[in-house]
Amino acid sequence: MKIETLAIKNYRVFQNVEIQDIPNLAVFLGKNGVGKTTFFDIFGFLHDCLNSNVKTALAKRGGFKEVLSRDQTGDIEFVVKFRPTDNEPLITYEIAIGIDDKNKAVIKKEILRFRRGQKGSPWKVLDFSLGEGIAAEGKLSTYEDVKLAKRRKQRLDSPDILAIKGLGQFREFEAVSAFRRLIEDWYVSDFRIDAARERQEVEYSEQLSRTGDNLSAVTKYLFDNYPEKFSEIVEKMKCRVPGVERVEAQETQDGYIVLRFQDGSFKNPFSAKFVSDGTIKMFTYLVLLNSPEQHALLCIEEPENQLYPELLEELAEEFRIYADKGGQVFVSTHSPDFLNAVRLEEIYYMEKQDGYTVIKKASDNSLAKALCDAGDLPGALWKQGLLTET
Repeated sequence: MKIETLAIKNYRVFQNVEIQDIPNLAVFLGKNGVGKTTFFDIFGFLHDCLNSNVKTALAKRGGFKEVLSRDQTGDIEFVVKFRPTDNEPLITYEIAIGIDDKNKAVIKKEILRFRRGQKGSPWKVLDFSLGEGIAAEGKLSTYEDVKLAKRRKQRLDSPDILAIKGLGQFREFEAVSAFRRLIEDWYVSDFRIDAARERQEVEYSEQLSRTGDNLSAVTKYLFDNYPEKFSEIVEKMKCRVPGVERVEAQETQDGYIVLRFQDGSFKNPFSAKFVSDGTIKMFTYLVLLNSPEQHALLCIEEPENQLYPELLEELAEEFRIYADKGGQVFVSTHSPDFLNAVRLEEIYYMEKQDGYTVIKKASDNSLAKALCDAGDLPGALWKQGLLTET
């Protein structure tokens, strides 16, 4: 899946924002407090809405009034335009969340529609409001299927449940089910080095958790089930972090898994608790980026923390490889070194205007574009304050 457009209305600092033509690798800049974490939380919020309901997702963030943009009285709205693959029709998902007359959070609008080209009326797959609406039936694998499909009235158990959750579980609503699975597959990183270091109880884990607290278990899973993929990760680790010769996940007699790193200068491997933060973090990213199953979207916040500047170019290359394989990667950063490894067209910057945050594309800045075309690097321009408009 590739998200092409994202529109945000009344979500905290984002009162009215739209970003278009989003590339597979997109990097977001901004000063502290401008809203980079909030931007990534949008994907976490939609993920929470799907996994539970809108009421729970809002309560997790302090309630509707805390999430609604300051001094605004409307609904919280999102529009996501995406394509499952380059050759498939554009799909648009719209949702508006507000308060009903009983002061409860409800979904006032939820629409999913297909469009073949840039012109012409799109065809609705789903159109719901306050827990009631219509949904297209049958296998909707092509644009013509959507156009000809029958629509049937449906009712959800509650007006705060996403229709794509309630209907997407059933096989007859294939288009709805596909989008539901895509949201479920969004990965918003909340990586914690201390959690990744600790030994972990023996468990079955195929994919890295958002905090990285199952790193040892995933490492063992990859070693046992995908030895070639695991060897590839270790080889990349050896290239990215000089000195590391081997990585292993050992199962102890008392039922735990311990992650160990072998330094070529020493006979015995070190437990993860004695390895540098940067080594643990780089290995975690390599496991995430090289696992057999890709996520539709990765959101990584400030990957430069705990990493040496020289490693950031290597990490940017890994993110690009992942994006080129079909996954989309959003990264927030303050690092000029990381920016020097990406293209100007992949960079967005956030700034405050009248108390709210706007998002602009760096390549729309004519001065920055001219300087990059002349050979300057984006990181150097960012450091000098020339990447953003004046």
